[in-house]
Amino acid sequence: MGSRNAKVSQLRDVVLPTILRALPTELKMATRAPAATGKLLQGFRKWYYNACGFNKLGLMRDDTIHEDSDVKEALRRLPENLYNDRMFRIKRALDLSMKQQILPKDMWTKYEEEVHYLEPYLKEVIQERKEREEWSKK
Repeated sequence: MGSRNAKVSQLRDVVLPTILRALPTELKMATRAPAATGKLLQGFRKWYYNACGFNKLGLMRDDTIHEDSDVKEALRRLPENLYNDRMFRIKRALDLSMKQQILPKDMWTKYEEEVHYLEPYLKEVIQERKEREEWSKK
């Protein structure tokens, strides 16, 4: 969650002001309202989610995370049904990729339906690793 907050913070502090400088004055006034900024940011997130393309193969964001030792341990801790669902999505995506096809639009993973199923397990693994490192320093 920390890196996610850092990305949102970077987006809010760096990217958004750059976009606002390029807008006409009338639009700048409208985008400074907190609700408008939230809607703009939400719209940008949806656009970026769809632009990444993994959703067109039926994948979720957590299916695309690079598998380092922490992620491998988190995957090992996943309940069997979540692990099987993940493997099905990955195999289907590989098959579609080999055929150079995408799913029908009604089967794409939607931003609103995205579930970060691996995140709680990954946070737990990272916290445990940091605790072990802290203990080994002593």
